[in-house]
Amino acid sequence: MSERRAAPTVGQVVLGRRLQELREAAGLKREEAARILRVAPATVRRMEAAEVALKIPYLQVLLSTYGVPDPEVTAFVRLAEEANLPGWWQRYHDVLPDWFSLHVSLEGAARIVRSYEPHFVPGLLQTEDYARAVLEAGTVGQVRPQDIERHVALRMARQTLLTGENPPHFWVIMDETVLRRPVSGDPKVMREQLDRLIEAGDNPRITLQVAEFAAGPHPGACTPFVLFRFGEPELPDMVYSEYLTGALYLDSRPEVSMHLEVLDHMSAKAASVQRTKRLFQEYRDTF
Repeated sequence: MSERRAAPTVGQVVLGRRLQELREAAGLKREEAARILRVAPATVRRMEAAEVALKIPYLQVLLSTYGVPDPEVTAFVRLAEEANLPGWWQRYHDVLPDWFSLHVSLEGAARIVRSYEPHFVPGLLQTEDYARAVLEAGTVGQVRPQDIERHVALRMARQTLLTGENPPHFWVIMDETVLRRPVSGDPKVMREQLDRLIEAGDNPRITLQVAEFAAGPHPGACTPFVLFRFGEPELPDMVYSEYLTGALYLDSRPEVSMHLEVLDHMSAKAASVQRTKRLFQEYRDTF
């Protein structure tokens, strides 16, 4: 039986797609590949969909069957071994939902991350106190304080993405509601959060815009979502859309194109980068 993983790494997603391409180029169906491995066709499907870890013996047999030259097999196997290593975020497995693990992997591999946030400052730009207040407000039932702190620590660890070597371009459109909604009874929390946004706006790799109320409705006014664009040609643009108990990962061209079009439309109507920075300052002065 193939070993299931909580969530795939981006490397597994890329190699899984490449494995499917090689099988199709060899003119083999999944059922034929499965017979070669003496496994169920579903096992081959799960490998190609990155739903299971890439078993090295299976890879070596399949790549040889697909006619891949030995040097390329060696390189593929080496990449698979690296892809199968758990990501840094796995140390937060006690509080990290399976459905969000892939999101963390995707944002770490993306070259461009674009998002629309109608409710809160995006996690990658939250201060500790703001993040703690949002997490506490979003908790239903009894949750241990130490679990909240683990969530805050994970969020802060994710933020090193924006200050590390070769960071992605992070482009966010926030609804004006984000600036108007206090997340805590302590006004200092919002002031410090807005200071953080003002500072982030000076980063050339970060683009921030506000969708103002005065601009009227826009096509994205439904739910927050994130669009990831990657440097690897094997990995298409992907969209992450979260709901109350899980998330959707969309990669079909029509769905991704629609979300990209919506982001472009909102960006054209939203406040400019310069006006957004002024809005941050104006709202900061009200707290």
